[in-house]
Amino acid sequence: MPPTSPIVPVILAGGSGTRLWPVSRDSLPKQFQPLAGERTMYQATLARVADSTLFTAPIVLTHEDFRFFARRQASDIGIEAKVVLEPARRDSGPALLAAAMIAQRLAGENCLVLALAADHVVLDDDLFIDACRTAAAGASQGHIVTFGITPTEPSTAYGYIRSGAPLDTAGVKAVASFVEKPDAATAERYIAEGYLWNSGNFMFPASLLIEEAARFEPAIVGAVRESVESATDDLGFVRLDPKAFANSPSKSIDFAVMERTKRAAVVAGTFRWSDIGSWDALRALAKGDAAGNVVHGPVTMLDSHNNFIHSEGPLVATIGLDNVAVVATEDAVLVMPANRAQDVKPLVAKLKSEQRNAASEHVKAHRPWGTYQTICRGERFHVKKIVVEPGGRLSLQKHYHRAEHWIVVKGTAEVTLDGRVFEVRENESTYLPLGGVHRLANPGKIPLELIEVQTGSYLGEDDIVRLEDVYNRS
Repeated sequence: MPPTSPIVPVILAGGSGTRLWPVSRDSLPKQFQPLAGERTMYQATLARVADSTLFTAPIVLTHEDFRFFARRQASDIGIEAKVVLEPARRDSGPALLAAAMIAQRLAGENCLVLALAADHVVLDDDLFIDACRTAAAGASQGHIVTFGITPTEPSTAYGYIRSGAPLDTAGVKAVASFVEKPDAATAERYIAEGYLWNSGNFMFPASLLIEEAARFEPAIVGAVRESVESATDDLGFVRLDPKAFANSPSKSIDFAVMERTKRAAVVAGTFRWSDIGSWDALRALAKGDAAGNVVHGPVTMLDSHNNFIHSEGPLVATIGLDNVAVVATEDAVLVMPANRAQDVKPLVAKLKSEQRNAASEHVKAHRPWGTYQTICRGERFHVKKIVVEPGGRLSLQKHYHRAEHWIVVKGTAEVTLDGRVFEVRENESTYLPLGGVHRLANPGKIPLELIEVQTGSYLGEDDIVRLEDVYNRS
């Protein structure tokens, strides 16, 4: 039976995902990458709740840096999402409360909200939708329903849920308790006693979550409500008021509400699920070859068994490896025993303390208009490949310390230089002198590709003085 109220999907897409370094980094986290299929995990999550007979258009909460990713990747699969910008990271409690308040404005005071993480993988969409229908029935009866996952192994990577008595709705039980990640022996006992994994995904009436949060965390609700009421429109994005939102305490929805409310319920999901919290979790989703190796990308192996090798460019060749994980990108390689995947996060923290650029930034930098990628750099020169998507326009800008040469290799560039506008076509080039006020745009219908050669005494990205910007960047 369909729910009597509309279900508003809320997708939380603001995390950084450092446990999947070097592929996932602060500048492009795992949810916006196709790590578990052809679509990104964010796109797969959106597609999972695209049935308009059951769900409304989604609300996406993300960070300022990812707003154009969120909109573009949704648009690429034909979904129009309401993208809400979190001015500061305050964990899932304030984020979900803001989403619940916005959902009420869009779908009514009594709407149901389905809160999902953008970086989780679900392999059985039909079973997931069945669980959503059951959860909606429970939520409609006045419960905050969490999705518990039927365990496939005694994992120590997840929190667990102990189910209580059955409620009036078939398939819905009260939550007796939430428990933290256990050790191996305790996990074995939890499995034997019928505990469920805590997926961290929820279904609830928007009004009920706000009401319960106001009981336990009135400071959070007050700050979030003010940030929503003072929100502004920025190029179609909903920008929560930064000052008000910053006043909210930082707390997860679990600690703020779920572990304290008496209205918590659980639905047991039988769909295959993973939060892709580490490289071994991603490995578990794939089927190994005859030697037990799971391989992605250009890899050649000799006398190697039970390994996980993931390459996003360079050829990886191995001899005599056993139970090792190797992850290679253009500028970084991670090598570790396969059972040490949980230690990637402290490794990234160490890289950041050493001020290693690769800890946070990718070689390919993504911008609202397209991408740029370093080809070669030296003391007084920097060579980049720049791709501008159709309709994309860089800011009108100037530099104090460098001049630039642009050589078009694909498409047609519209160049503005000191008030003059002209076109540069394939195999043509132009020179931009130091201090020249300039802009690059792609008026065509195919991506514009060009090589940029910078020369000068200082070549940092902060030597950009933006005079006008269609993306409202400072």
